[in-house]
Amino acid sequence: MKAKSPDESAVEMREMVMPTDTNKHGTIFGGKIMSWIDIAAAMAAERHCNNPVVTAHISDIDFISPINVGFHVSIKASINYVGRSSMIVGVRVDSENPYTGEKKKTTKAYVTFVAIDESGKAKEVPRLTPITDDEKRRYENAKERALSKKNLSEKLKS
Repeated sequence: MKAKSPDESAVEMREMVMPTDTNKHGTIFGGKIMSWIDIAAAMAAERHCNNPVVTAHISDIDFISPINVGFHVSIKASINYVGRSSMIVGVRVDSENPYTGEKKKTTKAYVTFVAIDESGKAKEVPRLTPITDDEKRRYENAKERALSKKNLSEKLKS
């Protein structure tokens, strides 16, 4: 199985916030953003492993600033770290006011996916080869995130 760089499977989606996507304040529902995050992250994970994937965990989702109705939204997802059958995907959401061009970072999240075979069992995924300094930093951070989650899970079981 050939290792891949994060760039080989990165995904960028674009959406526009419609009135049905918003709350009474005219800003997007958090659940709508979470749905877009899950979709973009799943596409990046599937591109990395060329297989079906399932969402296993969502962590550290931060809603940084609201997104208004009519604004354009960019959702960027890339593989940050891989285990044997799992992949941690980092997702960044930015908004853009289409009339002024002003852009803002609005949301970030980390989503873990597991590759599955035809019978729904976990399947091994290609290794990740981070190339740029930013990719290497994200790899190390995600590796620490995975270890921290594992340690916390073990501690809470006892």
